[in-house]
Amino acid sequence: MGKAARQRPARLGEKLRRIRLALGLSQDEMVSRLGFEGMTREYVSGFERDIREPPLPVLLAYSKIGGCYLEVLIDDDLELPEKIPGSPKYEGIKRASVSRKKQR
Repeated sequence: MGKAARQRPARLGEKLRRIRLALGLSQDEMVSRLGFEGMTREYVSGFERDIREPPLPVLLAYSKIGGCYLEVLIDDDLELPEKIPGSPKYEGIKRASVSRKKQR
């Protein structure tokens, strides 16, 4: 049996571009802010043009830089905050650093 293509958010690229522009960053500057080794301006361009799907850690970095929940980036029915970076209401609770092997 064939696999169906995974659904992708239709507005993801638009939202990532809006975050970068609201912060007044070039694509090269966004690469630096994201902080992922080996990422280039071409990757950011691909994300913004919906040619390339960003990995989850990259989406998480965008949400932190943009000051919004990750859910806002991937849910086409949700809008980015008017002011970027925004200030999320709930930042979550950090887990105690316990290795998974010790929990088993």
